[in-house]
Amino acid sequence: MSSVHNAGLSVPIPGLSWTAPDAPAYGPIMTSAPAFDHTIPETASPRVEFISLSHLNPSTELNPIPTRGIDLEYFRTYVRALEDGGFDYTLLPYGSNTADSFVVASAVGQLTERIKPIVALRPNTTFPLVAAQKLATLDQLTEGRAVVHLISGGSDAEQARQGDYLPKDRRYARTSEYIDLLRRAWTEPAPFSHSGEFYTFDDFGPGFAPYDSPIPISIGGQSDEAFAIGGEKADIFSFWGEPLDDLRGEIERVHGIARAAGRTTLPRIWVTFRPIVGRTDEEAWQKAHTYVAKIADTFRAAAYGKQRHQQAAPQNVGSQRALAFAEQAELYDRALWTRTAAVTNAAGASTALVGSAETVAAAILDYIDRGADLVSIRGYDTLNDAVDYGRHVLPLVRQELAHRAATGQRGRLQADHLGNYGEDYRRYATAQEHA
Repeated sequence: MSSVHNAGLSVPIPGLSWTAPDAPAYGPIMTSAPAFDHTIPETASPRVEFISLSHLNPSTELNPIPTRGIDLEYFRTYVRALEDGGFDYTLLPYGSNTADSFVVASAVGQLTERIKPIVALRPNTTFPLVAAQKLATLDQLTEGRAVVHLISGGSDAEQARQGDYLPKDRRYARTSEYIDLLRRAWTEPAPFSHSGEFYTFDDFGPGFAPYDSPIPISIGGQSDEAFAIGGEKADIFSFWGEPLDDLRGEIERVHGIARAAGRTTLPRIWVTFRPIVGRTDEEAWQKAHTYVAKIADTFRAAAYGKQRHQQAAPQNVGSQRALAFAEQAELYDRALWTRTAAVTNAAGASTALVGSAETVAAAILDYIDRGADLVSIRGYDTLNDAVDYGRHVLPLVRQELAHRAATGQRGRLQADHLGNYGEDYRRYATAQEHA
């Protein structure tokens, strides 16, 4: 393990309960270089599919635009860039002040031929049988491309904005019942009634069916309740980007719960990053230092439109873990950088992978080697980054996986592009002056 540390300052934000650190500041580096031989790890996934969040306008943390509206031409260009770049899915986010994810998903389906829209859905907002109908309709219109990502709710304040006052543990219990009802609505051949803790109805069905099979259901979260429900019932379990060994432990946990529940098909693993890519590692770090200073300024001024619940100390375990990793160290493994989480209060998926396209692709392969088979990446220059990922990062990952399938061995990418496992990268990452 190597350690480099220069203390940074913390600047209080009036009226808020957290502080946005000045940037750049540099903390300790956590890494222990592994051996990269040709052996494919037993935990490695043989395949990967790529996800990116959909953006409705060009507003970003780097360049916030004070509007909540849809720039239709930008949206069209963005989702088509995802398809042209080889992405497989796009997530349509949900919040109390966002566009409706069902409507946006339908637009994605009409604008693309292959991209699978992932509808983010909070169970408190839509009765499960109505959600089943909407999702099945979307699935029919997109010929089997629909996916749903259920959000139980990590903030009491945000849930209350739409009239939901259930405590967090009961919200996960509601999600469990919700999943059961979605699947029954899609598969029951005869009418059925239900009387549960959260939902009651009589004589429903048969419901409107999906295109050809039940729609994949994803959930995320890192509370005990999330793991229990996800391990038992989810098709996909999502994580934010964490250090490799920590994430592997979480994957083993959710898969262990799935096995204990008698499942023979384990949940797929989805992990999310915000890559910062340059032509070289050094250029990527110059970009990263510039970006994090702008992002810190944006969040300090609340110019990005964050509501108060997003600025207070986070309630959700995922954000708490991200901030704990950031406090312990800024740089982990080959390319994981936590500074972006620290300056945003870990508001959503916020950890970065920093480096050249080769280094970032190698870092993604490290996570695939730990068992991830769905990787979500979105940048800070959203459209241009999506194009660059499609041109330069995704092909490298897919070429390596094709090499493995053909030869039964790992290729040279991870051994040749060491990132933080090499000294030059560490010097770039901790440089206080940049061009």
